[in-house]
Amino acid sequence: GNEGLYYLAARDVFETRRQEQFKHLIVTVSLFEIYGGKLFDLLNARKIVKCLEDAKQKVCFLGLSEHAVHSADEVMDLIESGGSQRSTGTTSANADSSRSHAVLQLSLKLPGRRSRSGSGQLQEHGRLTFIDLAGSERGADTNKSDRQTRLEGAEINTSLLALKEVIRALATGGTMQHIPFRGSKLTQVLKESFVGEDARSVMIACVAPNFSNCEHTLNTLRYADRVKEKEFRAGGG
Repeated sequence: GNEGLYYLAARDVFETRRQEQFKHLIVTVSLFEIYGGKLFDLLNARKIVKCLEDAKQKVCFLGLSEHAVHSADEVMDLIESGGSQRSTGTTSANADSSRSHAVLQLSLKLPGRRSRSGSGQLQEHGRLTFIDLAGSERGADTNKSDRQTRLEGAEINTSLLALKEVIRALATGGTMQHIPFRGSKLTQVLKESFVGEDARSVMIACVAPNFSNCEHTLNTLRYADRVKEKEFRAGGG
């Protein structure tokens, strides 16, 4: 069957953790959404999370809950629980449209060691971050929607454009001072994924073969093509 990226990744993490040198690590899950320029913890009653940088310019998520897990099935249960808290709405293109970007963090923690960021969280050994981006929206898809839905669509489009500008700046060799991570909350959240030490990033484009989605598919492919035009190495090199 199609077990999906989340399950396959979680399964790989737990299989790796069985190795002697990784048995001491704790696996935790966090899940939040970026909605209307704010972060909401989907595993803690939608409490607001702060995205800040510490003295070393490392991105920290203050107030984000972490949940220890022991199997891929436990990870999927938390994702399902958090997904039910995610902001959705109806547009002419989609009856159950995501109105936010969702961010899943699968972290490996060092027991007994606290982070120096002041968050009180355990020190991190490594992290897998999955970002489910809300799709860009055409005006035609929201022209019959209420004002709130149109504002949400505009916010989504603005953040996706900011992400493209960040990738373009990285690909053209921009210095850290000239990479527009502050263009949106989405790009602030993703900064570590692009320039963190030893970071690696992958983008997966979701397209549909049916004719009614032709324009959406073309727009998605154009976006993905722009992203892969030039290679860049995360870490600023």
